[in-house]
Amino acid sequence: MYPKIGIRPIIDGRLGGVRESLEETTMNMAKNVAKFYSEHLRYPDGTAVQCVIADTCMGGVKEASHCATKFKMENVGVSLSVTPCWCYGIETMDMDPSIPKAIWGFNGTERPGAVYLAATLAGHNQKGLPAFGIYGRDVQDMGDKTIPNDVRDKLLSFAKAGLAVAIMKGHSYLAIGTVSMGIAGSEIQSDFFQSYLGMRNEFVDSSEVMRRIEQNIFDAEEYERALKWTKQNCTEGKDFNDAEKQRSRTQKDKDWEFVVKMTLIIRDLVDGNPKLAEMGYGEEALGHDALVSGFQGQRQWTDFLPNGDFSEAILNSSFDWNGIRRPYMIATENDSLNGISMLFNHLLTNTAQIFADVRTYWSPDAVERVTGWKPRDEVANGFIHLINSGSATLDGSGRQTENGKPAMKPFWEISEEEKQACLDATTWYPADLGYFRGGGYSSNFLTKGGMPITMCRLNLTKGLGPALQIAEGWSIDLPQKVHETLDERTNRTWPTTWFVPRLIGSGTFTDVYSVMNNWGANHGAISYGHIGKDLITLAAMLRIPVCMHNVDEDRIFRPSAWNSFGMDKEGQDYRACQAYGPLYGFR
Repeated sequence: MYPKIGIRPIIDGRLGGVRESLEETTMNMAKNVAKFYSEHLRYPDGTAVQCVIADTCMGGVKEASHCATKFKMENVGVSLSVTPCWCYGIETMDMDPSIPKAIWGFNGTERPGAVYLAATLAGHNQKGLPAFGIYGRDVQDMGDKTIPNDVRDKLLSFAKAGLAVAIMKGHSYLAIGTVSMGIAGSEIQSDFFQSYLGMRNEFVDSSEVMRRIEQNIFDAEEYERALKWTKQNCTEGKDFNDAEKQRSRTQKDKDWEFVVKMTLIIRDLVDGNPKLAEMGYGEEALGHDALVSGFQGQRQWTDFLPNGDFSEAILNSSFDWNGIRRPYMIATENDSLNGISMLFNHLLTNTAQIFADVRTYWSPDAVERVTGWKPRDEVANGFIHLINSGSATLDGSGRQTENGKPAMKPFWEISEEEKQACLDATTWYPADLGYFRGGGYSSNFLTKGGMPITMCRLNLTKGLGPALQIAEGWSIDLPQKVHETLDERTNRTWPTTWFVPRLIGSGTFTDVYSVMNNWGANHGAISYGHIGKDLITLAAMLRIPVCMHNVDEDRIFRPSAWNSFGMDKEGQDYRACQAYGPLYGFR
């Protein structure tokens, strides 16, 4: 069951004419926000977000206590207080330290809702319970049910980030295997997950996948359906391995069977599968309650068994043999920090996520030297090659559309034609045996240009802890011959996204080279849309500072308390996060 948004109507408690005159207006304000949220927000499964409103308006501590009890019973994970009037701040404020909270103080002149907002935010700050303040720019008349655009933007940003925090809490990151090729992100840091995200860590040795294959611990009927679908929809490409090293047709067919089984098994490890209980495998049927997972693969697995590219790519996509469905978040090479970055993006957008290496910065001079083509216009400052072995979501091909332009959409908005277009745009090449001695298949597609995308990455630094990097920009198209020349210098069997970050003329975003040069790891999580401001709001809720972004300052939305930590936005963020510590650290 997904967490709900709790709405707290706050009222002036003075009976004898004051409270009575405000009851209807205050409760209507709460109902109006609840309606707004249910119309504009959805959970990851596509259902409308649910809101819970306090039974009564709150004029004092007793009613606030009753509301807190109701919210616990109703699985409320996000708290929004609304008021059109003055009330008693520390008597009515939300005191739960682990639930994201905000206050909307109505900007009206008949009653001072903004005064309550300011007074109660001061109370939150004094008590160490950071809260977001929402205050409209323009004065409204008492009883006006309109939610101004600036207020709507902050209500949505707060709720999306707050729900992400609440949904993560109590769920798991599942590591299948351990550290891949010395990648630090796959060295799972359990304390980070527990203290900052409120998540558990589950660990399964890669041999469990092999055990289930050998002992047929998967749904055989679904396997036959999945294999048939794969043969019909996943086009096998040319084998680019040296002729003497190529696997036989018999081996390749067995590889297809193997990787389809792997896909079923990894999904069952993540989610569980009641069919397994019917087969007598009750423990295996439970799964690991994982919101996100990672598969080690290289090298202990891939040196002698088919790679995980097919499994990761299909699970990360919004469709498979069962039709269009919610994408999974599966991190290549068990890079848990990139997996969490994917999860942040997904929970804010409900869309599939591209996992990629931040592989190469191509300067204009280097491009011209290699291809004879001189970059200009949108690529005049160069671009970044996002590419990894074929684990990226097929949604990343950009064959879905929104207003006639390439897009990646929530699964419930994807048509059958768009699903098929993504499949048709993808070729499955026999794995590069130099990398993957055990064979398998890697997906290859070229992302269509023109999509607004946001790349982010969570990093851990000793002495600091976690910090988030964000780069908004666009996917781009290159002339076909230029693409082929540059792509084949890396690997022609892997999916490619050509990326240009939005430059702002200062700091890390002065030029494209600086973005690449300052990226904190070899991987990035790429989401459709410019969602940097929502990532910043989410990071603040989790007390994770943002060390690099190109979001305009006037769009940044953080708790009111951050303003007490100095005048520079970046410095505020670091100092506030250090002072409050991780959300679930409970200092």
